[in-house]
Amino acid sequence: MSSRPRREFDRKRNMEQDDSGNSAAEPSDQAAVVPGGRLVQIIALVKPFRAQAVLAALESVEVLGGTVREAMGYGRQKDRLHQYLGSEYNSSFLPKVELALFVREQDAPAAIKAIVGQARTGRIGDGKILLLPCFEEYLSW
Repeated sequence: MSSRPRREFDRKRNMEQDDSGNSAAEPSDQAAVVPGGRLVQIIALVKPFRAQAVLAALESVEVLGGTVREAMGYGRQKDRLHQYLGSEYNSSFLPKVELALFVREQDAPAAIKAIVGQARTGRIGDGKILLLPCFEEYLSW
């Protein structure tokens, strides 16, 4: 276990009233508020060799924030044989790249079109795209 204290999001803490009696539900930094509509999160799982092309295609869309991670995927592509030091072994998980992006709701179709246009190879294992709504209208990193 890590010796660092674990911080958890506490919704009640954000809703507590400040000393003037006003609700503190709004973010304290008004620069973090995203004007112009609701936010959505797009999670795209793509093949590693297509990740740079997808990121280049997303430059035409206004992405408010995001992360890129290495991931392992499991789906219809199963039981691949690999060789290591002369012996064969079976691998069910395949390397993928996970892109988690935050965009405005009206920009989501353009972002998805850019991802699909660059990530699709026409073969099994091209990846998945998930679209999730965000409940708050501000980003806090």
